Amino acid sequence: MNRAASRVAPARPVTPDPVPTSEAAGDRDRRVTVDLAAAMVAKGIGLAAPLVVTPACFGYLGDQRYGLWMAVTALTGMAWFADLGLGNGLLTRLSHHVTDVRAQAREISSAFATLGAVAVVLVTVLVAVGPTVPWAGLFGVTDARVASDASAMVLLCFGAFAVNIPFSLIQRIQYARGQVVRSSVWQSAGALVAMVAVLGAITAGWSPLVVIGCAVLAVPLTNLLNTVAYFWFQEPALRPGPTLVDRTTAVVLLRLGLQFFALTTMSSLALNMDSPLVAYLLGPSVAAHYAVVGKLFAVLSVFVGLVGMTIWPVNGIALARGEVAWVRRNTRRMVLLYGVIVGVVGGALVGFGPRLIELWVGDIDRAEVSLALLAGLAGWSFLVAVTSPLIMVQNSVGLLRPQFVGWASFLVLAAGLKVWGLRQFGLAGLPVAACLAYVLTIWPAVFVGYRRALAGDRPRRPVRRAKERTDAHLSG
Repeated sequence: MNRAASRVAPARPVTPDPVPTSEAAGDRDRRVTVDLAAAMVAKGIGLAAPLVVTPACFGYLGDQRYGLWMAVTALTGMAWFADLGLGNGLLTRLSHHVTDVRAQAREISSAFATLGAVAVVLVTVLVAVGPTVPWAGLFGVTDARVASDASAMVLLCFGAFAVNIPFSLIQRIQYARGQVVRSSVWQSAGALVAMVAVLGAITAGWSPLVVIGCAVLAVPLTNLLNTVAYFWFQEPALRPGPTLVDRTTAVVLLRLGLQFFALTTMSSLALNMDSPLVAYLLGPSVAAHYAVVGKLFAVLSVFVGLVGMTIWPVNGIALARGEVAWVRRNTRRMVLLYGVIVGVVGGALVGFGPRLIELWVGDIDRAEVSLALLAGLAGWSFLVAVTSPLIMVQNSVGLLRPQFVGWASFLVLAAGLKVWGLRQFGLAGLPVAACLAYVLTIWPAVFVGYRRALAGDRPRRPVRRAKERTDAHLSG
């Protein structure tokens, strides 16, 4: 799903257009369509990489080591809020500083400096505390060889995640500047590099930790190369530097980020609790089977997230100009697009899922891949998909309170229902519990927030005051 990653308030409101022209709306429609098509093609190239790597990794690492890896990966997913919201804050501010290159450079430099400090702190804490945690016992690992590598695996996965925090800013910068295709190509390249490296390590018979390292280090390495190429060859005027780091700008970015810090925490925990819960209650072997099935439906989440990130900045600019009718029409179009594509593909995965998994992975317990589990995952994907466009409208104006209420309620209700469902029905009870909790908590909150966003209920005052302080500081 969209991991709730695009939730920020606009830093520089655009002067409203009293009467939006049909030509402007038509240009925006064409831009959205082209960006979506190009990004989907580029992203599709990279989607094949994890599908190819999964059966090789599952067979080479074994079910316990692979299940432990997936559980640790899910924990890193819960920690996406560690960037303090600066990535999304930078995305918003850059999209409203289109003509001021100097201001953009200050924003970029301040964001890199702040997140660089965060990464150093996280790595330091990880090195000091990580080895003292009994990771193997926490996830029920019984294989002594796997248990001996548990701490090193956690250090490797979380270390790669921490290092990638500042490097991932390049994706937000490219999206803010309308370079969706370029960003998607780089991300796809990272997936392909990871695929080649992992398959090469397996073929060479290298240790399991080296195989996992090839998989988790490919993303930060690709983002680093993308950053160097972008600022040193493509956009040198925006290149970050120590002299451009501005305290006031950093404070404003932090304020923007902290507005949705709690929201991102809630959504990240809620969306990544499944694998750790399965590993804890049913064991890492079952968690490995669940992770394989989940990867099939992860393609749908990638699609939802890709489209959401593409339309989010466009929605924000349109609402700032008062073009509510276009946003409403575009949202209906996105709901229909999401519903049709996710519904059709999800139905196909339910019908052909067991056979696909058998051909894809081979040695897997078919009893753990029931039709009830597949149908539940398809239903969950559909619910999230048709809700996402309404969330994107609220994200574009920073209307966070309804979403926070919804996600906080979902986290509490879903955790209890999932534990009960796993104990009573096994894996099949997990997505059913998630769907029930989602309908009861997220849906009402999303519809209320969507109506408020279109009605102009947007928390702009704190942002305007922060912007005025920054502008005064820069002019001084």
